[in-house]
Amino acid sequence: MKFRKKVFAWFFLFLISFSTINFAVEPSIASSSAILVESSTGKILYEKNAYEKMYPASTTKVMTAILVLENCDLNEMATVSHNAIYSLPSGYVNANLQKGEEISIKDLMYALMVKSANDAAIVLAEHIGGSVEGFADKMNQKALELGCKNTHFVNPNGIHNDNHYSTAYDLYLMASYGMKNETFRKYVSTASYTLPSTNLYPTTDRICITTNDMIRPKSKYYDENVIGIKTGYTTEAKNCLIAGSQKNNTELISVVLHSGTNAEGASERYVDTKALFDYGFEDFAFADVLKKNDVVDTIEIKNGKKNTKSLDLVAKETLSDYFNKELDLESLSPKINLNEDLLAPISSGTVLGNVSYTIDEKEYTTELLASHDVEKKFDVKILVLLVGILLFLFGIVILRVKFRKMPRNKRHK
Repeated sequence: MKFRKKVFAWFFLFLISFSTINFAVEPSIASSSAILVESSTGKILYEKNAYEKMYPASTTKVMTAILVLENCDLNEMATVSHNAIYSLPSGYVNANLQKGEEISIKDLMYALMVKSANDAAIVLAEHIGGSVEGFADKMNQKALELGCKNTHFVNPNGIHNDNHYSTAYDLYLMASYGMKNETFRKYVSTASYTLPSTNLYPTTDRICITTNDMIRPKSKYYDENVIGIKTGYTTEAKNCLIAGSQKNNTELISVVLHSGTNAEGASERYVDTKALFDYGFEDFAFADVLKKNDVVDTIEIKNGKKNTKSLDLVAKETLSDYFNKELDLESLSPKINLNEDLLAPISSGTVLGNVSYTIDEKEYTTELLASHDVEKKFDVKILVLLVGILLFLFGIVILRVKFRKMPRNKRHK
């Protein structure tokens, strides 16, 4: 009976300890397309149909903002055209701009990125590209420059068009590029902004409230770590969201496209984004595969002096990334490639080859350096040869001396 009680107790303790083990499980994402990336390394942590063409809706405005910041002074003034007001389909968000109104690029950018105003997008496009079509050409050119291979824009705001599309990965590329600009970061993280009075709008009642509930403090989706970036919605695109989040000196960027509402009535774009960020921060961490000056291997230089011929090969650079915490880096086997005919003399710091590790189909590589000088040992065969030559020459000299000392009659006898 006592034995049974002990077995049961041990089994119970095992279950408790087993239940406390955290296994990294990829989040369950309802959105049709998604991606999660660590910003500084570009490491993709999660992807779902990330390269599939989708309608981007107002996430398009990320590219519009990039081109504005690269082509305009924020203090420039733009004039609102008839087209900017009356070309918008009914029901699309606008900033209540007035035909002929003069407004600064700075204020138009707040209307664009905070309220997601479609009229502001057209004013900016016409100001820079001369027309919506001209600006779209610039958008497509910039997309190609950024490495976007499955993107095509026909307007600056994401109003639906069958020929206006992108992918989660391409939108990540645009957002990542934009977030390198501090002014861009300011716009996409702003929760509220009031447009000032202008020549045709004397009051200050045009308040721009962010469409991104993750940075709106009173929202149930608010997350103190989220730093923007841009929402989107059309009937065809459904709910979309590009988001950035910072925690413990790490920045992640996520994209979710074609999201709906779950059974509990919650917005899937926010639920999915939170799940992605939780996964990225909790299950991953920065780690070194190899540190600078770590000894990777030790070799013997055949013609080196006895006390220097054993040579450590050290890493030139640190190899690190943002890895899943379950990855056992200690068990990884390096692939070492050495230069041919490694012979002394060798100077400390000389490149002798390289080392590489393949992790999740990505290769991490650095050069291998000599840890110290290797002196060339003296070759005994050469010494024997030199001694032999010297003795031969010495013998010839002795014979010539003796020959000269002999009497002439003996020399010719």
